[in-house]
Amino acid sequence: MTMSAGWYLRRLSRMGPQEIAGRAGDAARRRRWRTARPAAPAVTGARFTAVLPAGTIAAIPPDAAKRLVADADRLLDGHAEYFGVARDDLTDPDWSRDPKTGRRASAGYAFDVPYRDEDTVGDIKQIWEPSRHQHLTRLAAAYAVTGDERYAERAADHLRSWWAANPPLRGVHWISGIELGIRLLSWVWVRRLLDGWSGAGALFEDNPVAVGQIWHHQRWLAAFPSRGSSANNHVIAETAGQYASACAFDWFPDSPRWRENALRSLDRNLRANTFHSGLNRELASEYHGLVLELGLAALAEADAAGRPVPATLRIVLLRMTDALAAVVDNRLRSPRQGDADDGHGLIVDGAGTDRWASLLATGDAAFGRLDWWPEVTATDVRTPLLAALIHRATPAVTRPRTRPAHFADAGTTVLRGPEKLWVRCDGGPHGFLSIAAHAHADALSVEVRHDGVDVLADPGTFCYHGEPEWRRYFRSTLGHNTLELDGTDQSASGGPFLWTRHARTRVLDVDTSADGVARWSAEHDGYQPSVHRRRVELTTATEELRLVDEVRGPRRDVRLAFHLGPAVAADLVGGRAVLTWIHEGEGRSAVLDLPGQLSWRAHRGESDPPLGWYSPGFGRKEPTTTLVGTGSADGAADFTTVLRFRG
Repeated sequence: MTMSAGWYLRRLSRMGPQEIAGRAGDAARRRRWRTARPAAPAVTGARFTAVLPAGTIAAIPPDAAKRLVADADRLLDGHAEYFGVARDDLTDPDWSRDPKTGRRASAGYAFDVPYRDEDTVGDIKQIWEPSRHQHLTRLAAAYAVTGDERYAERAADHLRSWWAANPPLRGVHWISGIELGIRLLSWVWVRRLLDGWSGAGALFEDNPVAVGQIWHHQRWLAAFPSRGSSANNHVIAETAGQYASACAFDWFPDSPRWRENALRSLDRNLRANTFHSGLNRELASEYHGLVLELGLAALAEADAAGRPVPATLRIVLLRMTDALAAVVDNRLRSPRQGDADDGHGLIVDGAGTDRWASLLATGDAAFGRLDWWPEVTATDVRTPLLAALIHRATPAVTRPRTRPAHFADAGTTVLRGPEKLWVRCDGGPHGFLSIAAHAHADALSVEVRHDGVDVLADPGTFCYHGEPEWRRYFRSTLGHNTLELDGTDQSASGGPFLWTRHARTRVLDVDTSADGVARWSAEHDGYQPSVHRRRVELTTATEELRLVDEVRGPRRDVRLAFHLGPAVAADLVGGRAVLTWIHEGEGRSAVLDLPGQLSWRAHRGESDPPLGWYSPGFGRKEPTTTLVGTGSADGAADFTTVLRFRG
């Protein structure tokens, strides 16, 4: 997808004077760097001392180690999957080739590469993801667990190959700061996990090429920070990676300055990116996980190096962990709100490891769990590694005495039935900063799960670049469990990561304390002069969920959508849908009584235009059933939907 002149004008309109000045400075620096490419300073006597304490590897649970080694064996055979694309070329990868389209990105000056143009470079996510080198942290972890040098040698081969193919400022891997930051963090952990291997020093600190790459990565990150309207999860990845590297690879004259500036920026931006309640301000659930992983990894480096961090940094990470514990369902699944691209801060685990359980386990190790936290029984590799470095401490801050249900600043409310019923109600801001890059037009939407199964699902994200029609659909109002007026979104999109008008939402009432019935109501102004208001009531004893959508204003065309999870089948007759699914070998069912004023139709796997899809992960989509009711609202109209669970 190439960006039009109109997009650039819309993007510019969302920036303030300080950001515009900063970006102008960046542009001038890029021009200078085209010809001024200094060599990295000579380093002599460098040593890597940020090693794991004795006994750390022995603390890894055997089943977690088994999953890790199985993944590493697949990598040795050259097999991996990125965003739904299976690869068998990982023995000797082409670091600039997109396997999905077969296109190859240019190896020219980095800032000349049109990385948003899929016709020229291919799918940039497919190119970038392997170069985060998170498959190498798994290979290195497998070496640490088994002592099998095949894993270490393959990791070393890939690093030498990547360094040779991607000299500083050449090619597509020197464009985006988030990629450089995560890659640096991976290199820190590869070196740490290979510490027992005889070739580790020759690969890193005694290797001028490696030393030069590390220096150039840090120089780049110091020069081109994400700023202003782009200071979201990207700046967290940049600063966490730079801080970790400046702690662990503190071999350069600039290391103290890089470390100090990165820590200051990390602390400031963690606070800016996080509501006081602990939820991430992007209101994109997966990015909450990414930012928390990056923050914990940076904290581990600080504690390992014996370097103090601001108290506010630990407090934010503690609040984020408590907030995560509060919002997960009974199967420890996080909400699916907003964008998601399967991004991780640090990967040392094999397939099948529960990401959210892992984060809660690490949070327990770092800060201590509260009595109301859900129980975590799953195991992982990452928690014992981070726990060995992080000094356990609970900051002097008041923590919730009971499990929070309503996060007023984030506009997120979770209603719960007897153990298994989970309902998320969205009454929060549209997104973060002026562009709300990772927001969806999902005001007043709900997610409903029963024992971890998506019943009324948030369809997800699927893609960022290259497929604009699909990007629009998965971000749209119609693509969520909410009400659309006149065929338009509640908020106005200016491009794939840009919203030019944000619907304003306010929560009117929340009551989760009453016995028997939990209530929530909110409204938004995205359809002025009309107002859409939604009331939700959950009767816990009968597991009955009632939604009332009120529309006030002039006559408007209405579409009300309910997206079923991929496991749920629907038999729609008139205004009633019988929902059935199998869970752990048992049949489950529910009845969805839909508003009679609307004409209802089931859609499944339609492509022109897209409707009836669920994305279980980035780059993947599968057909599911979407129920859409069409009609109109004139003056004052109420539409009532009732969901009853059976047996």
